[in-house]
Amino acid sequence: MEEQNLKVVTSKVFDFIDLPSIHEYGTLSFGIKSADYFIDDIYLRLENLSDSYYLHPECHHLETKTKKYRNIILGSYLIIYRITATQIEVLRAFHGSRSPKIIKQTRKIVV
Repeated sequence: MEEQNLKVVTSKVFDFIDLPSIHEYGTLSFGIKSADYFIDDIYLRLENLSDSYYLHPECHHLETKTKKYRNIILGSYLIIYRITATQIEVLRAFHGSRSPKIIKQTRKIVV
């Protein structure tokens, strides 16, 4: 299956809750430089999604017949995105220890 280039968009929850929380935790645990590096790594992976969105596995918490929910595994985090006909929607970033019930609520996010 050949992948077309799709626009990558992020949800408000991802931008204003998840990323700041990840950065804050990283700063407190590992220092500002490491936290900045980790956030930069997230953005780099998101940039690469536009033409390689099938590279990452289906999110096993959000299984569908079309396999439209996928996740990037980065360290202890899952970055969940949805593939649509016109764009890639980055929905949430969760620590791997989050409850599957919380992760399943990701389906309801509108971008």
